[in-house]
Amino acid sequence: MADGILFEERGVPAAVVITEAFLRTADAMAQTRGMPGYPYAVIPHPLSSLGPEEVRARAEQALPEVARLLGIQAP
Repeated sequence: MADGILFEERGVPAAVVITEAFLRTADAMAQTRGMPGYPYAVIPHPLSSLGPEEVRARAEQALPEVARLLGIQAP
């Protein structure tokens, strides 16, 4: 979250992706950084125990929202 906000503050488009376990943390960090309501994509938790194909599926799941956050059309 912090990195995405820092990029945005410097004019670099960013898309933050979090797992659902970190919703409260993400919202708190956005509030602390002075950007309450900062948008982000949410994917299911966890990631660390997934294999490559499962991680790919999660990335594909998040892609439309990431594209929307970046203001581009998903492929």
